[in-house]
Amino acid sequence: MMQGFHWTSWKKSPWWGEIKYRAGELSAAGIDLVWLPPPSDSLAPEGYMPRRLEVLDSGYGTAAQLSAAVRALHGAGIRVIADIVVNHRVGVEDWADFAAPAWGPDSVCSDDEWGQGQGARDTGKGFHAARDIDHTKAYVRDSVTRWLTSLRDNPGFDGWRYDYARGFSPAYMLAYNRASGAAFSVAEIWDDFDPARPDAHRQASCDWMDAVNGEIKVFDFTTKGLLQQAMLSGEYWRLADTAGRPAGLLGWWPANAVTFIDNHDTGPSPGGKIQEKGWPFPSDRVLAGYAYILTHPGIPCVYWPHFFDWGLKAQITGLIKIRSAAGVTASSSVNIVRAERGLYAAYVDGALAVKLGENPWSPGPGWTKAAEGAGYAVWTRQK
Repeated sequence: MMQGFHWTSWKKSPWWGEIKYRAGELSAAGIDLVWLPPPSDSLAPEGYMPRRLEVLDSGYGTAAQLSAAVRALHGAGIRVIADIVVNHRVGVEDWADFAAPAWGPDSVCSDDEWGQGQGARDTGKGFHAARDIDHTKAYVRDSVTRWLTSLRDNPGFDGWRYDYARGFSPAYMLAYNRASGAAFSVAEIWDDFDPARPDAHRQASCDWMDAVNGEIKVFDFTTKGLLQQAMLSGEYWRLADTAGRPAGLLGWWPANAVTFIDNHDTGPSPGGKIQEKGWPFPSDRVLAGYAYILTHPGIPCVYWPHFFDWGLKAQITGLIKIRSAAGVTASSSVNIVRAERGLYAAYVDGALAVKLGENPWSPGPGWTKAAEGAGYAVWTRQK
């Protein structure tokens, strides 16, 4: 999977043209799923302050350019998911004069900062910068469903990345997902992370997925937190839990864990500063991070700037090819043989061996080194 944008992508207008141009390149690298930014008109050019959902002219380009980009990706054998922001909304000229579609003040939660919302209380966490939408209203749900269905039909999205999924009840998200026929969907569950309590963190993700019957995946923030803590400190023992499994979400529910190193919120974007809530992966260990997620189960997500702007395209592509050739999947097995200060080593499906850290380790005879760099090495079994 590729995150097909970053926080400042809108500055390279039209971004949809860049996506279209890169479709063949992405396919050749082994990418088969691309996540695109919010497609609708927005007060903020990044797309996360949606204004007119039904208008697909945005800071990233026109509706026609978006359709052309999706067609190009499909033509290259790549499925496409859209970033969906339905927790909150802004008005056209005022706080809540919603248009396209038009909703009344009863669509705004009564505990929203606006103070004039006539809807029910929020079913999740509040969002202070825009109006919190009341998803208990049947007409709101019908409107959101029609919009998602229209995005599925034209420009042809295959599924969704749900923004700020803690903002409203997962029951409504599941209903939207089912009604729109999403082929792939993943939610942003970004909870506070305490490296001393990783089980509580990944349990919270599992609890949310249980609430949606496992039909919507989540980004594996637990693995990101543990992996970058290990990289920063050399505490590679953090990557194995007490049962000897990977300590992130991918150790408990790998088929539903979308692993990643950085995204538009946590990491750097070309020409822009890291955001206030940023949580960047150590820049000198990014390839080691990819060596981990691209050899392990879960669904790895590559960050666009790392691939195209940092000059890491060849190395990341190489790791993707190694994963594919070895037959590693989202549900592959992991046998962790070392997890200690200065060293992590594991076999994946008996087909790959991977080492992280500065301490020496070898998988033994019958293995060929396929990739190596600062703080990592990957081997494949000789045939």
